[in-house]
Formats: sequence, C-alpha cells, structure tokens
Amino acid sequence: MVKPLSLTGRDMTVALKAKSRQAPSLSKQRLRLWVRILRAARAIGAEVRERLRVQFDVTLPQFDVMAALERKPDGMTMTELSRFLMVSNGNVTGIIDRLVSDGLVARQAPADDRRAIVVRLTARGLKEFTAMAKAHEAWVDGLLSEFNAAEAGTLIRHLDGLSSRIRNGGSRA
Repeated sequence: MVKPLSLTGRDMTVALKAKSRQAPSLSKQRLRLWVRILRAARAIGAEVRERLRVQFDVTLPQFDVMAALERKPDGMTMTELSRFLMVSNGNVTGIIDRLVSDGLVARQAPADDRRAIVVRLTARGLKEFTAMAKAHEAWVDGLLSEFNAAEAGTLIRHLDGLSSRIRNGGSRA
C-alpha cells in the first residue's frame, strides 16, 4: 500500500515556492494586463495634466473642450459638445464659463434658434490651443518614446480591436 504524501514544515514551503514560480493562469495574466494598462494611462494622464497646468494654466478638461472646438471652426452647441466629450451639460457649462472668462471661447446664439448657444474658439483661443496642442503632442511623444513605429502600430491595432470587440459585445476568447 502506498502511503499518501504529507507535506509539513520545510517541504510545504518548498512546494508553495514551486507553485508560485509557475506561470499565472491566462485569466490572471489578462487581469494583470488590464491593471498595467490602467496604471500607464493614469500615469500619462497625470503627467499631461500637470504640464498643462504649469505651462498653460489650463485643465485637461479645458484642453479637451478646446480640442473639440478646434475641429469645428463653426462652433458647436453645448449639447453637441457634451455628447462629443461624453460628459454632462453641467460639466461643459462650468468649463465653458472659465474659457469664456479667459477670452479663449465665445458664446453666441444662432439667428435661427435663439434657445441654443453655440460656442467656438476665439482667435486668441485658437492661437493658444495651437501652442498647447503642439506641446501636448511633444509630451506624449516623449512619454511613449520607448515604442518604435512598428511597436506603436501593433499596440494601436490591438487596442483598437479590443475597443471594437467590447463595444460590439464580443470577445475573441
């Protein structure tokens, strides 16, 4: 008759260490990947926020509003802007108030609909945003400089595919 193996003391410690050296399960590895993506995005975001604050005295949400308005020279209604940025009208209103007081954005009621308010960058706003956007691109380029063109392209394709699958409710696994 074979006696069952019983691990105690030192033998148990050796067995646990051996198990911990085994490759993590695929689900654990994917969980770690998700955490790493979050950490990297938060680190980049924090750095960009700080640089925008220090160099241009704007917040990242203000920069995002200005970027959206730069794409639409004829302006956007507050509702269009909030939908585009995926934030509430209340959030956009506070940001626009600050940008208007700084002379970077103007509000205007269109002639055909006095109830709507269209916001657009002022000439000064466009000039300042252009400088911010150039600096922003350089910062992100520097922060991601570890990736060559091929690696960046591969990551972009993978992350785009992941985003698309999630939006469509699908999964490859």
